[in-house]
Amino acid sequence: MMIIRPVERGDLSGLLALAGKTGGGLTSLPADEKTLSARIERSIQTWQGDLPEGDLGYVFVLEDSTTERVVGICAIEVAVGLNDPWYNYHVGTHVHASKELNIYNALPTLFLSHDHTGSSELCTLFLDADWRKEGNGYLLSKSRFLFMAAFRDRFNEKVVAEMRGVIDEHGHSPFWESLGNRFFSMEFSRADYLCGTGQKAFIAELMPKHPIYTDFLSAEARAVIGKVHPQTAPARAVLEAEGFRYRNYVDIFDGGPTLECDIDRVRAIRKSRLVEVVIGQPATEELPMCLVANEKYNNFRAMLIKANPKGDRLIIDAKTADALKCSTGDNVRLVRLCPEEKKV
Repeated sequence: MMIIRPVERGDLSGLLALAGKTGGGLTSLPADEKTLSARIERSIQTWQGDLPEGDLGYVFVLEDSTTERVVGICAIEVAVGLNDPWYNYHVGTHVHASKELNIYNALPTLFLSHDHTGSSELCTLFLDADWRKEGNGYLLSKSRFLFMAAFRDRFNEKVVAEMRGVIDEHGHSPFWESLGNRFFSMEFSRADYLCGTGQKAFIAELMPKHPIYTDFLSAEARAVIGKVHPQTAPARAVLEAEGFRYRNYVDIFDGGPTLECDIDRVRAIRKSRLVEVVIGQPATEELPMCLVANEKYNNFRAMLIKANPKGDRLIIDAKTADALKCSTGDNVRLVRLCPEEKKV
């Protein structure tokens, strides 16, 4: 049985193992024991209410309850950029024109931006390759929406998600080689590691302060602006199906897209609702897969269950109820896992 739950101190070794499988480029999951331990502690303090808004961050893990093995991680930052600047590039246009010469050139440009400061961020999504099956990726990504729906007042109006950009199996980033490396004078893996371990001062010190004309970048670099790593494409599709859109903001390191959505327009948040738990024999008819989560802040649990997404009650067996930390008469939040296909 696959369960989403808050991260615990005992998960450190499992997270280190996951970090070693990312292949680089996932800045918020570095293979560094000290950094990951501090991330776990910050998450625990977030749940305890001991931190200011700019430090709040929730970390969840996906656990196989049979083996008690951690096979995935996802997280939510409550408000980015309140402590350290949260940089990205806005892909815009700069016009050069001469009426006298009858010349008009609209040139694509990268502008350094802090436009998403204060937004809540979906981050640190990674699933062990051996477990990318049976809806586990959907569960890992979308479980956060039920947590946000249940505790809506703890999050901000806009939600963003930085998607991993194009990086090859050797850690080579075309965008970085053509742009970032010229200003930071270091390998992509080094900059990625420094950022992931919280050493971000170099970004403000070395970032170009003026707009950058993309025509000056290599053709390879221009081709990956706003594109995702092949392994990230499914995660992008999941978010876009929930209402997220690319609004021409990209990562300053690898050029990957930032997706955004107003929190109350996210499908799984907008359409989720509370139903009453009844412990008994679940129905045997063919039912759609639904995402189900309890309403317990400090003991949050989420999982996938085949259920009637329009019913007022959720009938589950005792084992499932125990995994969800709920009992008969409790309310749980339920939403259809994937958007219902429109009839032609």
